[in-house]
Amino acid sequence: MRPWLPLLTLSLILTACASPPPEANPSHVLTDRIWDVRAGQFISPQQAYQRAGATRYVLLGEKHDSAIHHARQLQVLQALADQGRQPALALEQFDVQHQSALSAAQNTGTTDAEALADAGRLNREGWRWPMYKALINHAAQQHWPLLAANLSRADARNIALGKVAPELPVLSATQMAHLEDDVVEGHCGHRPNPQLLARIVAAQRARDLQMAQVLDSVPGPVVLVAGAGHVRSDRAVPQYLAEPSRALSITFVEVVDGQLSASDYDSAGFDLLWFTAATPRPDACAKPLTGLVAPAAAPAQPPESK
Repeated sequence: MRPWLPLLTLSLILTACASPPPEANPSHVLTDRIWDVRAGQFISPQQAYQRAGATRYVLLGEKHDSAIHHARQLQVLQALADQGRQPALALEQFDVQHQSALSAAQNTGTTDAEALADAGRLNREGWRWPMYKALINHAAQQHWPLLAANLSRADARNIALGKVAPELPVLSATQMAHLEDDVVEGHCGHRPNPQLLARIVAAQRARDLQMAQVLDSVPGPVVLVAGAGHVRSDRAVPQYLAEPSRALSITFVEVVDGQLSASDYDSAGFDLLWFTAATPRPDACAKPLTGLVAPAAAPAQPPESK
């Protein structure tokens, strides 16, 4: 699983993946089952919804191009509404500098997701609009505050380029090593030089810290929609929350043929694994890496003298 690839290429541009209709692997034994990591057992959707309704922060980790993941996220939001909960909805898809415009649009009373996406300057092409339209529409109709959660790509890029050095809380050597491994995996096994790798990790951590600060900016319950790598309690957003013990991290996991047990999947840092069918997509590593992480071209050889 490479949850960060779309956002951690050093060009910091969302990569385009195919988004065909879902329902690959529909007969996989794990499809639509929910694994409680701590209890070591499967639970029902109703039990997951009850857990979500009883916690301060609900973090929903996704693959950005999975229509199935967005459908399951909507089910969680609908269940919270049915319970009478009124959380804020924070989205990685909105950058924080557009919060005032997004709030101003909501304050006019509009529930039109298109207008709200415009106000929050959502990158429709990069985020494959209308994939997030139903989530925004539901929150707006429930009069839930919409929160722009993400550090801008420009700010993240400046960190990765070494133009800005963010102040970040200390993490353990093991956590930092895992973060570096995540970056390498997200870049198709290519390991940048140590200085560049450290800056990429810093950019990712700055984004996690920004999301945590946004979640803590509201006093009541809040839901975060973000890539799966951001919702890990062992090294991502929950690490920076004011009350991490009150966070529920749910990640939607695409099943893999031949991996038939929950123990076959990475569960570190997650509370619930919600298994789904996989979305067919081209191999993102089939194309050469671009941006600052692209391997340096070999120097041109001078022509042989005759």
